[in-house]
Amino acid sequence: QGWKPSPFRQFILKIHSKCNLACDYCYMYELADQSWQYQPNVMSQETVSASAGRIADYARRHQLSSIRVILHGGEPLLAGKQLIGFVAREMRAAIGESADIRLSIQTNGTLLTAGMLDLPSSHSVRVSGSLDGGKDGHALHRRYRDGRGSYEAVARGLRLLTSTPYRPLFAGLLSVIDLRNDPVETYESLVSFAPPKIDFLLPHATWSQRPPGRADDSSTPYADWLIAVFDHWWRQGPGRTEVRLFKSVVRLLLGANGGSEQVGLDPADLLVIETDGSIEQVDSLKAAFAGAPETGFRITDGDLDAVAESPGIVARQLGMAALSDTCVSCRLSRTCGGGMYSHRYKTGTGFRNPSVYCVDLMKFIDHASTYVRADIGKIKRG
Repeated sequence: QGWKPSPFRQFILKIHSKCNLACDYCYMYELADQSWQYQPNVMSQETVSASAGRIADYARRHQLSSIRVILHGGEPLLAGKQLIGFVAREMRAAIGESADIRLSIQTNGTLLTAGMLDLPSSHSVRVSGSLDGGKDGHALHRRYRDGRGSYEAVARGLRLLTSTPYRPLFAGLLSVIDLRNDPVETYESLVSFAPPKIDFLLPHATWSQRPPGRADDSSTPYADWLIAVFDHWWRQGPGRTEVRLFKSVVRLLLGANGGSEQVGLDPADLLVIETDGSIEQVDSLKAAFAGAPETGFRITDGDLDAVAESPGIVARQLGMAALSDTCVSCRLSRTCGGGMYSHRYKTGTGFRNPSVYCVDLMKFIDHASTYVRADIGKIKRG
């Protein structure tokens, strides 16, 4: 009672529904939801314009000072320079001076060329890449359909992105954890490209499809992996590269907002617009079951406030009220926040469960808290 939805501030546009890679852990193509098969390959200009108008109206109605629009896929660069340029122009024209709009592209990096990067540069669109480690580590999952590894193409694209003309565009790297990869070596291979930010992601798993490489539900291999990186990262001091998960946990331990879907109780503020104009929740939910991200709305249906009332969105904005009894009574509930929403799914009980990574998250957060407490102690003593 008295609950009001928190405004959406991030909008993912799926401008191309296909990909030139065949990553075996991909939530879009390899997990429970296979709706990509029914999507048009490319978002039409009409859908782009409708999306720009709806987002602009929503931002003005809620007096948002800034919004993020992320071009996604599939592989968004497959949409081509013409459509990407059109999206940037339409979004900026629709928003105008009413809000600061931050445009970005999330790419697998294989198609980054000077010609392609000239377009983001001219439209002030930032670029994030995906890299799972060095050559061997990256090749475990991120391969072409014929089995070839994609590391050389990605590394070539990232070297270009980090060169002098394009360096300001570089937003960071996403990296999915594989327990077979040495944690510190993986971190250093990412840092070698000098990303402004690294986002380590736990593999999308649920209680119905357990995390890869974990012997049983009481073992903590993912915590051990993260702890090895965290210790190495912490020792690097104030100039260290930002690691989003680590920064979020530290902020939460200090009583601030986490700013990450993986931990904390921040209300979900993200919507996905598919290539056909259908509106969905965060697409990691595709790991749970077919149709899990659906809201039943399309971008042409009306204003986005109606979407905020859909049950799935409400559940992801309720914070503590949406957690399982186990999580509510946990001493780390406000820091962990139940973990990523999609990782809580269990056939028969839905999402009202602890994360399938619960024991890993508890061990990692407890470990990180020892560093935070020690630093606070030093400050107080000083």
